[in-house]
Formats: sequence, structure tokens, C-alpha cells
Amino acid sequence: MLVSLSIRDIVLIDKLDLDWHGNLCTLTGETGAGKSILLDALGLALGARGDAGLVRTGASQGSVTAVFDISANAAARAILDENGLDTGDNENELILRRVQTSDGRSRAFCNDAPVSVGLLSELGGVLIEIHGQNESQALTDTRTQRRLLDQFGGLEAQVRDLSALYANKQHLQKSLAAHRDALTRAAAETDYLTNAVAELQTLDAQTGEEEVLADQRTLLMNAEKIAADLAEAQGFLGGESGVETALNAALRRLERAAPEAAGRLDAAVTALDRALIEAAEARDALRLAASEILHDPATLAQVEDRLFALRAAARKHNVTCNDLPDVLAQLSGQLSDIDGGTDRLAEMEAEYHRAEAAYRTLAESISAARISAATQLDVRVNNELVPLKLDGGRFSTCVDVLPVNDGGADGIDRVTFEASTNPGMAPGPIAKIASGGELARFMLALKVCLSESGQSRSLIFDEVDAGVGGAVAEAVGVRLHKLAQTGQVLVVTHSPQVAARGDYHWKVMKTADAETAVTRVDPLDAEARLEEVARMLSGASVTPEARAAAGKLLEAETT
Repeated sequence: MLVSLSIRDIVLIDKLDLDWHGNLCTLTGETGAGKSILLDALGLALGARGDAGLVRTGASQGSVTAVFDISANAAARAILDENGLDTGDNENELILRRVQTSDGRSRAFCNDAPVSVGLLSELGGVLIEIHGQNESQALTDTRTQRRLLDQFGGLEAQVRDLSALYANKQHLQKSLAAHRDALTRAAAETDYLTNAVAELQTLDAQTGEEEVLADQRTLLMNAEKIAADLAEAQGFLGGESGVETALNAALRRLERAAPEAAGRLDAAVTALDRALIEAAEARDALRLAASEILHDPATLAQVEDRLFALRAAARKHNVTCNDLPDVLAQLSGQLSDIDGGTDRLAEMEAEYHRAEAAYRTLAESISAARISAATQLDVRVNNELVPLKLDGGRFSTCVDVLPVNDGGADGIDRVTFEASTNPGMAPGPIAKIASGGELARFMLALKVCLSESGQSRSLIFDEVDAGVGGAVAEAVGVRLHKLAQTGQVLVVTHSPQVAARGDYHWKVMKTADAETAVTRVDPLDAEARLEEVARMLSGASVTPEARAAAGKLLEAETT
């Protein structure tokens, strides 16, 4: 419930601090005094859209602070917990603050912690519910009608669960359809994949194989010429005129002369000896190379066939030869996925059917509960119509059950409120039957019925009594007082009969001089309240008769 409201520099309000006392508070004042400003300011604290025009002329910023007692509001506590917001030293107190600057910027705070305006709006939705002419018109919306029925039947938590089941069912349905499409596309590629995998498995390409084969092919293609060069090189090394023969002869001559050369030939002898050894090694290497490099056309053909097969496969798959093993692994995986896709399809179908069954079960259970709640709601609303001077009318709730496949996040029911406002009139959709004033009274009757199941939000009615007077206004005041017994209610009214029913009374007044205008809100004591109700009865000039009539209204017992 709202505990206090502080407003600074909003439109015509320079400074205002209000404390809420009593269950039913009435707010009155002359037309144009600024009652709507007060509601706009409260709306700003509850996350309504900000605007630079809300800032009082000459001020750089305006602010609104609303303090709530959330000891009985589990929904508000849940939002705080979900967003990691601390309630501070007083766990039952929630402080919402909104700062609007004159340049259009806006800041929001919850218990002095900066938050988004969206979060402020979410909290506002579970703290206060405002009903005015526009909100009464919302009664003509089928979604609002369904929501009110669910609220009356205590089905809101189940509908939230159903919404989650529906979202899951839709997600699984989309995933299943996508998997089926993928399988259909894959099935068309099965023959290609099977053949491609078989070809690559037969080819059995190895990383680096192309380079080895290319080198081998080059060698084989030049083997005949290389063999001739080797033979000629061997001739230079060996034979009577070869290098080794010459080196041996030179070495023998030096070895004979070395003893008389006093060591001068030792280096030459060592070098010749080393040259003979290396020449012998070169001769052996040439002999080995000659034995390995053979002109073999058959082997060359085999190497070329293998090399060309690898390169052809690489061109086919638009990769390098070294990538062919990876291509084989990839295509094998796709083929395996197709084979396993059928099994996965069966699993996904089973999962979807389970989700569909869960949705069906809960949707049908909620539907049955709605039908039962609709019967009870009709009885209670019709009982409220007589005190609200709609005793010639009837109210009925129609629940049309749709096929499960046509159901949505809210269930399988189409809920419609129907009404007749005069005896003998055939019932029809409430949007077509009821006038604006009648809609407001139907909404009030619904709220009275809903209050019997408990309410945690404060209710604000903005001129719910518009267009009515006399006995009807008296009846509206009585029902508002009854509604306030189960929660906090604020009524903006021009009706003295309604104003007199309040437990507490605020008056909105505007004062102006040549330069400025200021709106203020004053709590009224018993004497001031009598005077205000008398003014509402008689107009600008308050007569003794009006005061006497006001006294009777204020003394009337609540029925």
C-alpha cells in the first residue's frame, strides 16, 4: 500500500508531502485545480513516460518519491529478489523515486539504487492499479476480460505456467520442423555423399603424399639422363686415367720424398690421403645412386596415375591434395548425421508430444476452472448491480473453448463479458451494450467481487462516478467503501455522495497571482471536510442548507 508521496517541482506543484491515512481516501477540488497533476506525478514514480514539460517552469528538474508498505505484496518482493534489489533496514518498505530534468532526461531509483524505468514500471504494475474513463473502456477488451476472470478464479499462477509450457511447445515445434527440413535436404544428398565417401576411402589420400609423388615423378622422368651422367662421373673417378689413379700416384711420389723434406710435405700428404678417402666415398655414393636411379617406365606410369588421381580429387572438392583426408572426415560425418538424424527426429518428436500433452492437460484444467469461475463471477457481479442502480441489467461471462491446436499462451478459451442494461434486453458484448458510465459501474462491481479473493495492489479510481448523481452516486460511494475494506482505495471525485464515504479526504486547490500558479493538496479535518462536501452540493456559494445536507451525508452509516 502507498504510505506517502512527495512531489517537488512537477507542473504546478512546487512542494507537496502527503501521508496516506485510512483505507478509502477521497480527492476533490474544483475543475482545473490540478487533480490530474497529482495522478500524473504518481504515475511518473510508477514508471510512466517522462517528459520535460512535467518540470515546473523555472526549475531545472522535478522529482516524485513514493513510499510503499510491501509487507503483504509478494509480487513486489519477487520482482525485488529477481533483480537483486535490497529492501534496506526496513524490509517492508519500498521507496520508488523518479527524477525528471528540464532537458528531457529521466532517472529512476528503487530504494536509492539506480534502476531502469522499465523496472520501475514493472513494480508499479503490482503496487497500484489506476481506473479512469480510459481504464473502464479497457473492460471492452477481450484480453482484459480474460485476465479479470483469471484473477477472480485465482488462476494467474497457472496461466503463467501455461504460458511457459506454450513457449516451450512452440520452440520444440520450430526445432522439429527445422530438423525435418534438414533431413529432407540431406536425403537428397545421400547418394552424392555415399559415392564421394567411397571414392575418397578408396583413394586413401595421405597428407604430404602429393609432394613425395611429384618429386618421384620428376626423378623417374629424368632417370635415363641422370644415369648417363652418373656413368660418366664414375669414369672420371675410376680407371687408369681417373682421379683416384692420379691421386694415388701423387701420394706415392710424396711419401717417397717426405723423409728427406724435413716435414715440409706432411700437410700435402695428409691432404692427398683425405682426398683419396673422399674420392672413394664419392665413388660409392655414385654407385649407390646409379643402382637406385633406373629408367623404369612402368613405375613412372604408376606414380603419375596416383599423382593425377589425387589432383583430380582435390579439384573435384575444390581443396588442396593435403586437405583430402579432412574432406573425407567431413563428408563421412555428414553421412553419419543423416543416418543418425532419423533417430534424433524420433527423439525430438517424442519430446514435442510430451510438451504438447503437458500443455493440453494444463490448458484443459484451466479451461474447466474458468468455466466454474465464470458461473461464480456472474452470480457475484449480478448481486452488485442492484446496489449500483443497474438492477434492470444482467451480467454474464461466456467462455468459448477452442480446439487445443488453436490455443495460445493464455490457454484455449475465448472469454467475453456480455451484459444487458434494461429488463427484457437481449444480452450482448459489453462493449456494445454499456455506456461509459455503465462501464465504470460494471468495472467497480468486478473490482468489488475481485477484492473478496484478496488484493495486494492499491486501487485508484479517477472519476468513476462521472455522469451519475443522486442515488446512483450514493450507491457508487457505498461500493467503493466496501471495496476499501479489503485494501487501499483512492477516489478522485466530483460527487459529494462519494466524497462523504471516504475515511480520509484530500482537497486540491490552485492559487495564482500575476506571475505564478501553484497547486497544493490539503488534508481536511472534520470542519473543513463538511465545508468541502457542502461546496460540492451547492456550488460556489455554500448555504446553511448545503451544510446541513453535507452533515447528513457525512453522518450516514456505511451499508
